Amino acid sequence: MAYSITSLCVNCFACMDVCPSRAIAEAKPHFVVDARTCTHCEGDYADAQCASICPVEGAILDPDGLAANPPGSLTGIPPERLLALAACSPA
Repeated sequence: MAYSITSLCVNCFACMDVCPSRAIAEAKPHFVVDARTCTHCEGDYADAQCASICPVEGAILDPDGLAANPPGSLTGIPPERLLALAACSPA
């Protein structure tokens, strides 16, 4: 199974430029990963380059279907703290 891109993708093109196997394609409503071409960056990099460059938490799933950048991983703010802050702010 390959990495995949979710509907959270903002089509910023960052992942396309760093994918060593050119497995990411522009599509609508969001980019897609060609599972036949995706190598998980094995042999090229220790970490998946698409996930390491992606600016959106939860936009890329690893081969197990887990978020490569889970909530809080990019901001450093735990998800439960974000929920508490949202509950305190006026609508």
